[in-house]
Amino acid sequence: MPHFQIKYTGGLRTEAIHVPSQSKLITDAPLDNMGKGETFSPTDLLAVALATCMITTMSIKARKEGFDIEGTTAEVKKIMASDPRRVSQVVIRIDFPPLNFTGEQKKFLEHTAYHCPVAVSIHPDLLQNVSFVYH
Repeated sequence: MPHFQIKYTGGLRTEAIHVPSQSKLITDAPLDNMGKGETFSPTDLLAVALATCMITTMSIKARKEGFDIEGTTAEVKKIMASDPRRVSQVVIRIDFPPLNFTGEQKKFLEHTAYHCPVAVSIHPDLLQNVSFVYH
């Protein structure tokens, strides 16, 4: 059984189904590439996948080490390049709540983020510009 099913629904829009849960995700082509830009574009999902993978992986590893990062947020910006059209940079700002992390925990979290499965799967030419903000 497939993990995902994708259907092109016309108008430069797709519908993706996560088969095990039947959750749906809609994508549109972006405004700057003939689309409506009414929801996430495929390249938006790449940027979002990177940030959510970082946070998810940090939370898993933190839990195993006996601490939590609940309340952590991220802001994500995707920068496109042309010839060929591609994502050239993802800018991520990760904000941690005031949880008094030790220096060792901060180093651990940052290392974990940079080594999450998405981060190590994307092409090395894609610049991952990540800042970590501890309150």
